[in-house]
Amino acid sequence: MDVKDCGGVILTAFHSFRIQSDEQKHAADNRKAQYRRIGSMSLPGAVSPSSPERSVSRDSMEDYWSEMKNIQEDCQERHEELTERASVDEAELEEAWLQEAGLSTLVTGTQSDGPAEALLSTLTRSQAAMVKKRLDNYTQTLRKRNRQPMRHVRDVFSMPDASSELTPPISPNGQIAPKLPQWNPPKVSPPCPVFTPADSNGSSSGSETIVLSLDVPYSEAARAHRKGRECQDCRRIRKDDRDLPSFQIVKPRQGVTRVNDLSSEDIRKIGYISLIELTTFYDTLGIEMKRNRVVRSRARDSGIFGVPLATLLENDQKKYPGSRVPLVFRKLLSKLEQTGLQTEGILRVPGSASRVKHLRQELELKFYEDRFDWDQVRQNDAAGLLKMFIRELPYPLLTQQHLPAFTAAHCISSPKHQIQALHLLIMLLPEANRDTLKALLEFLRKVVAYEDKNRMSLWNVSMIVAPNLFTFRGKNAKQEEMQGAVAAAQLVRLLITHQDLLWTVPCFLISHVRKMNEAAMGKKTPTSEKSKRRLLKRWNLEKDRDRSEVTDLREGVIRVHAPLQAKVSMAIQLNGEMKARDIMARFDIENGRGSRSASRRQRQFLFEVGGNIGERCLDPDAHLMDVYRANPHCEWVLKSRLT
Repeated sequence: MDVKDCGGVILTAFHSFRIQSDEQKHAADNRKAQYRRIGSMSLPGAVSPSSPERSVSRDSMEDYWSEMKNIQEDCQERHEELTERASVDEAELEEAWLQEAGLSTLVTGTQSDGPAEALLSTLTRSQAAMVKKRLDNYTQTLRKRNRQPMRHVRDVFSMPDASSELTPPISPNGQIAPKLPQWNPPKVSPPCPVFTPADSNGSSSGSETIVLSLDVPYSEAARAHRKGRECQDCRRIRKDDRDLPSFQIVKPRQGVTRVNDLSSEDIRKIGYISLIELTTFYDTLGIEMKRNRVVRSRARDSGIFGVPLATLLENDQKKYPGSRVPLVFRKLLSKLEQTGLQTEGILRVPGSASRVKHLRQELELKFYEDRFDWDQVRQNDAAGLLKMFIRELPYPLLTQQHLPAFTAAHCISSPKHQIQALHLLIMLLPEANRDTLKALLEFLRKVVAYEDKNRMSLWNVSMIVAPNLFTFRGKNAKQEEMQGAVAAAQLVRLLITHQDLLWTVPCFLISHVRKMNEAAMGKKTPTSEKSKRRLLKRWNLEKDRDRSEVTDLREGVIRVHAPLQAKVSMAIQLNGEMKARDIMARFDIENGRGSRSASRRQRQFLFEVGGNIGERCLDPDAHLMDVYRANPHCEWVLKSRLT
């Protein structure tokens, strides 16, 4: 990553995780002094030695150094065996990218029973060109090793790029290859209907408000901006709290969709599209998107600390089905919220190292047996255990492969493009990582809300949390991976401040999923006469059932099912202004007063189920006619949502 254009303060010290001699300790003290000297350097916009930017930066970098020292001492105390970084193999990285993008069949050469073909049919031209570029790079790398790829890039794409329009394709034997049928990706869908913008997230008085549309792929919008001589969005974020911009989203008529509003299957497809879109977006902005190779470390399969998130959740769900965040992580956050939000220096002031070590051992032995005494845990101990849990994860919370992409986001000069990059990165995180990160950010937002009591500003919190999220734990960690305390903290600031926006699914991604599901349904055909007859019989039964149940339904009339209500079904004529909340209120009235408590009724939400979506919990402000037109074959169900 080229950091010369990043601006701000760049820290260039390298820290080993083991200090084995007095000379190394002396060098560490010198590095601490270097941090202090760099911390006193002026930030962009600083006009005098007494400016707020200067003093905040100096104090915050002192917090950063203290946190780094605590991390080093913790590793030294436990004699931690750090994993070596494997050599980077270009073909393996490209193969990993294709697999994570849901395109593994392009590598294996097998017939696609999964989403690959459906996914390719929904891509924009820019996205398709990026996939073609990655696949071509993978193919060329294999050829250099005298290995034959399973599928040539021309077998997947026939879309000509700028060069192929001028030069006919050449076959391996030197002859002009026959022209393949041209594949035309669909055009970008028109903007979603717009009405009143949503409230801004994390706005501060006097800060700039930027309108963010979620209806057009970010790579397409950025490309349109760059057609001119200058992109109005491309300018540097200043790093004082007053200038942190706020964002307003243009609310679509189909309603705002949060990550947890969608089924796990649809969220998985969102991840495929987000990776392709993020790579295309970075390429459009001229930013190299590097990836770390995932090194499989020897992780524990039981216990608490050093256990992968997925394993922790699998163990937790045996006891508490539906758990989305590790139970011990939730408990630590709860302990801090109950007793630590108003504690001065919470997160900054470490607990006793010996006591934290003892509590860690107690948690390992007694937590899952419900014998652990939480009353013995002090606020600073809980904070130390929380940070220890995060940094001891065998795979980083932000994922090993995507840490470089998170870091590269700081070098995006436009506040709007920067938040768009983070938005896509959140969308492609594994479900366990994304849910755990959200729980952490919600807690950190509460800490900042009590700044007048705990003396922890947004900058202080970000500087302390950043090393635990962004430090690469490897013997051969390169200097750039330890650079930029301010850069890493700035990203944490954005994550804390704009978390509600970042966990909102852009409607252009939902549109992609709908098209993928429609394309996949079109390719599902019976493979035998027996299955054909069985499928035909089922279709006839469903048609007869629908005919008997909804003979009164006309265009624009839906039937809402409410299995938990006294009145379990209702036919409703839609109009242009009817919203989901109107249906919810109508069922409340129809079921009469007293049949359900008000709190119970408020937990009932309207869902669209099936058709071209797995399942989506509708925003109460969603206009139902727009949802009906986007998914005319769905079922409408009123039920409780999973939290």
